[in-house]
Amino acid sequence: MSCLSGLYQHADWKTEKHVPVIEAPDEVAAGESCKITVSVGKEIPHPNKTEHHIRWIEVYFKATDAKFPVQLGRVEFCAHGESAEGPDKSGIYTNSCAAICFKTEKPGTISATAYCNIHGLWESSKELSVK
Repeated sequence: MSCLSGLYQHADWKTEKHVPVIEAPDEVAAGESCKITVSVGKEIPHPNKTEHHIRWIEVYFKATDAKFPVQLGRVEFCAHGESAEGPDKSGIYTNSCAAICFKTEKPGTISATAYCNIHGLWESSKELSVK
């Protein structure tokens, strides 16, 4: 058994608040800019408190014929209400949402990974066609 077995959790984002939701077109023209928005907690809000929050989202693209994916971006969320006065005292909270644009000549798979400080790593993916 691999030490990475069970590393990522998967579920339907409509029923699980930790799953990254990828919003992107199904198809783009070759070389055309493609905007991807990834969020956590779209249907069921995820807490964003000092003790329970999404720490970061990473987005990857793996072209159909590629050996490895390319990291398109990583967004860290650093404001979870903490302050010198204590947990959840600042009133400043970041939303777990990232927007990334990229271009590709090849079709492939967009993957997003999110990290919850309590419930670990979550992943989802979406196919992208190129015309």
